[in-house]
Amino acid sequence: MSFDDSIPTTASPEVEFISLSHLNPSTELAPIPARGIDLAYFRRYVRALEDGGYDYTLLPYGSGTADSFVVASAVGQLTERIRPIVALRPNTTPPTVGAQKLATLDQLTEGRAVVHLISGGSDAEQARQGDYLPKNRRYARTSEYIDVMRRSWTEPAPFDHEGEFYKFDGFGPGFAPYESPIPISIGGQSDEAFAVGGAKADIFSFWGEPLADLRSEIDRVHDIARAAGRTTLPRIWVTFRPIIARTDALAWEKAHEYVAKVAATFTKFGINRQGEPQNAGSQRALAFAERSELYDRALWTKTAAVTNAAGASTALVGSPETVAAAILDYVDQGASLVSIRGYDTLADAVDYGKYILPLVRQEIAHRRATGRRSGFQAQHPGNYAPEYAQLATAGQS
Repeated sequence: MSFDDSIPTTASPEVEFISLSHLNPSTELAPIPARGIDLAYFRRYVRALEDGGYDYTLLPYGSGTADSFVVASAVGQLTERIRPIVALRPNTTPPTVGAQKLATLDQLTEGRAVVHLISGGSDAEQARQGDYLPKNRRYARTSEYIDVMRRSWTEPAPFDHEGEFYKFDGFGPGFAPYESPIPISIGGQSDEAFAVGGAKADIFSFWGEPLADLRSEIDRVHDIARAAGRTTLPRIWVTFRPIIARTDALAWEKAHEYVAKVAATFTKFGINRQGEPQNAGSQRALAFAERSELYDRALWTKTAAVTNAAGASTALVGSPETVAAAILDYVDQGASLVSIRGYDTLADAVDYGKYILPLVRQEIAHRRATGRRSGFQAQHPGNYAPEYAQLATAGQS
C-alpha cells in the first residue's frame, strides 16, 4: 500500500455515526423467540448510543416489527442529542400524514428528526400490508411522496393535489417542522432508486461494498443530482457490521465464530432462504461475496454470503485501529455518514463508541487542523499487508 498524506479530493470533511436501535436482547448470534419490547434493555441501549457519541440512530420498519414513529418518539425523549431516523414505507402512511408525524417528531426533539424512505424490495413483504404495486413503480410513488411531503411542510395555504398515486383537496397549511426542513434519505441499487435519490434525496444510503465500486456509485448519484440542477449534492451514508477485538488475530477468531453462529441461526429459522433476493442491493452484495471474501483494507463478505445478503451484512474485521482506518478509507471516497452495528448488539455498540469513534474523529480533527492526513491509515494496513489475509483464512475449516 502506498500512502500520500494529502487529503483526497473526494474525501468528506466530516463524518457522523449512525447505529440501529434494538428493542430487546435478541441477536443473530443468540436469537430470542420474542417480538416484544424489553423496555429496560431498550433504555440501556439508547443510553449507550448517547454516551458513546453516536449522532443518529435508525428505527427500522417491517410488517411484523414495532412502529418506527412511536419508537423514534421514545428515542427523542430518552436522549438529548441523538437524531432519530424514522424508517418509513410510503405504502403504510399517506404523505400528508407522514409529513404531520415527522414534523411532530421534529418539534418534540427540537429539530432532530430524519426520515429514511423505503420503497420496498420484496413483493411478499409489501403484500403483507396490502401493497401490490409492482416493484418498478414503487420508486415513482416515493418520488411523488417526497414532493407532497415537502410541500406539506412549507405551503402557507391549503392546496390540492392530483398525481399518479395520491389525490386530495384543500390540505394545509400542514404542521411545520421545528426550524428547518427534515432531511430525507433514500437507499437502493436499482436504476429507479438512483433516479429518485439523486434528484430529490438529502441523503443516499449504501451497504458496505468495495471502495472502487462504491466510488463509482457515488459518482452516479452525484451526476444525477447535477443533471437535475441541484447545487447541494446528497450526503453519502454507508453501513457496515464491524467485528473487532484487541488485535487483528483476535478479531478474526471472533469473526469465524460469529459467522458460524449467524449461519446456524439463519438455517435453523429458515430466514431469507427463498432463492435469489428481489432487491438489487442484496443481489449486488452476493455478487461481491461470490467474487471474493476479502476486499481492500478490512471488508469481509462472508457474512453476506451466509445470510443471503439479508439487509446490511458486510463486515469490517480487525482491531479498532484497523477498522477505524478502513472507515476512513470510505470517508476518503466521500462518505459522511457511517452506520456501524454489530452482532453482539449492545456490547458492540458500547465498544464502537469507546474504541472506534474516537479514532476516526481524531483523524478528522487532525485533517481540519493541518490540511493533511496523519499517518494513521498507513500504520494500520490490514489486508494491504500479507499477514492479514493469513489470519482471515486461519480459522476456516
